[in-house]
Amino acid sequence: MSSAPTSRDPEFYLDLDNTWCTHNYHPLPVVIAEAKGAWVVDVTGRRYLDMLAGYSALNFGHGHPALIAAAKEQLDRVTLTSRAFHHDQLGLFCKELAELTGTEMVLPMNSGAEAVEAALKVARKWAYTVKGVPENQAQIITAGGNFHGRTISIISFSDDPVATADYGPYTPGFVGVKYGDLEALTAAITPHTAAILLEPIQGEAGVLVPPPGYLAEVRRLCDEHNVLFIADEIQSGLGRTGALLALDHEGVRADLYTLGKALGGGIMPVSAVVGKKSVLGVLQPGQHGSTFGGNPLACAIGRAVIKLLSTGEMQARAAELGAHLHERLNAMVGHGVAEVRGRGLWAGVQLSPEVGAGRAISEEMARRGILIKETHETTLRFAPPIVITREELDHAVDTLAAVIGEMRSA
Repeated sequence: MSSAPTSRDPEFYLDLDNTWCTHNYHPLPVVIAEAKGAWVVDVTGRRYLDMLAGYSALNFGHGHPALIAAAKEQLDRVTLTSRAFHHDQLGLFCKELAELTGTEMVLPMNSGAEAVEAALKVARKWAYTVKGVPENQAQIITAGGNFHGRTISIISFSDDPVATADYGPYTPGFVGVKYGDLEALTAAITPHTAAILLEPIQGEAGVLVPPPGYLAEVRRLCDEHNVLFIADEIQSGLGRTGALLALDHEGVRADLYTLGKALGGGIMPVSAVVGKKSVLGVLQPGQHGSTFGGNPLACAIGRAVIKLLSTGEMQARAAELGAHLHERLNAMVGHGVAEVRGRGLWAGVQLSPEVGAGRAISEEMARRGILIKETHETTLRFAPPIVITREELDHAVDTLAAVIGEMRSA
């Protein structure tokens, strides 16, 4: 694997990070130096089971051989041309991704936030040039508890004070409603509504699954009022929930999907907006772009990811292992766990009040060789790589049960 670390003392790296890196994250004190499959190794040589998988960026595990091979092959050919020229990977990537997702057109970008920003721009342009909304009057409806990124426009419709405080003035044109509340959503639609932007499952909010039938009703409302349905599948998509897309579980189709994270295979940032040609087709040359969006290396890796997903084996594995994970976690309800939410290999474990904060549990789990992370203080998120084994899942859940049991009795 990689060459030996400069130092085998974790404090060496923690001091560097704390001194030189902007403190925009609060990571656990684990310094990772190598990784393979579902396991990572720190600078001391200790192994940890990765139950977070880069917030779904590592759906296929660390260093998947097919993805690494595709990256290495492309590295020897060409990595960047900019979109000033064509290259031999872009059209194939867009075609294969559109065919995989059952869509008609692809707009390649880099990060997930960029994909969301691009979808917002496309929705507004569609509203003005196709729907006929008066200039500068387009509105986009979003849901409370959302997480779509941290750009200025995106935090403008967040209700998380940590993400929004001290960054105003905020971008106008967004209307927020409670997630899962059809009555509130219906009341928010006006002739100026361009789109409804939703996560089919809210990840950062604690892996919240909406009520049955909610997403189908969102689709119906969009059809009734000539409004676009934008599904943010950056975390939930590409196999995580046991289907290609989380909307597939509901038999619902969006007009636009934002994809990212796993699309880059854990190797580099790759994202895209995919959807209807009648919507994405409103963009004309010069109206939106990215120097690195759709670069040859990104496309080659993305094509390898698409190939992994095209057989359905990854999705089936996530569904089978996810059912086992949820069965094991649900057995802990009433024993330090108040609720388990999620779908497939994605779970939010809501801690009971007597257990305390999730940070302390995350730290103790790390000390015992299991990597998870809390969100909103009292929820633990599980999003292991799809290549994990049943035995490894059991090991993680058994460790969590032991930690929670000890904290309850302390």
